[in-house]
Amino acid sequence: MFKILIAEDDKELCQLFRRVLTMNGYQPICVSDGKQALDVLDKEYIDLIISDIMMPNMDGYELISTLRESGITIPVLIITAKDSFYDMQRGFSSGTDDYMVKPINVNEMVLRVGALLRRAKMISDRRQVIGNTVLEYDSMTVSYNGKSMVIPQKEFMLLYKLTSYPGRIFTRQQLMDDIWGLDSETEPRTVDVHINRLRERFRDNEDFEIVTIRGLGYKAVKHHA
Repeated sequence: MFKILIAEDDKELCQLFRRVLTMNGYQPICVSDGKQALDVLDKEYIDLIISDIMMPNMDGYELISTLRESGITIPVLIITAKDSFYDMQRGFSSGTDDYMVKPINVNEMVLRVGALLRRAKMISDRRQVIGNTVLEYDSMTVSYNGKSMVIPQKEFMLLYKLTSYPGRIFTRQQLMDDIWGLDSETEPRTVDVHINRLRERFRDNEDFEIVTIRGLGYKAVKHHA
């Protein structure tokens, strides 16, 4: 079960987030400022942080900057009433991964949390082996049959995503949300274009194939255990 740390000094809002996240299968922990958040991180393994900006003792900007300067890469979702472009820019410059402005739709919050956790898993794994094929996340490189190629970022992430969950069907929209981002205005059909390019690149690969599930989306099938 994923542990989510909520840093929010509005107690009612923190409890609302806690209830919604618990209903969706997460294990939330509430604190009221950045210093308390750091105390929890010293004692607990946390998968994701939801943070307000305006908090006593240590605000959200300082919390995120402290984490990033310490080399801690936990995904952070800022949820704040500060809605100017400057505030958003400062949030992303501090190292946040996503940003929502209050009042928020809690169902959208849950979607964003799921997308951030999936993306974090893709990045933390870094390397994937499928039979004789090796995917290296850091270099966007795929090696097989003694050959190595660097492929475009979106194609690589799409392939990495599908092969991370062999046999699992992903809709176009799920793939768009995870790889292009929830705020992307790119058409979901863009996924089809990238899938076709991947199939062309790896048409001779015997370790996996990308299968279309009519009316649903795509899945990767591994041919080797």
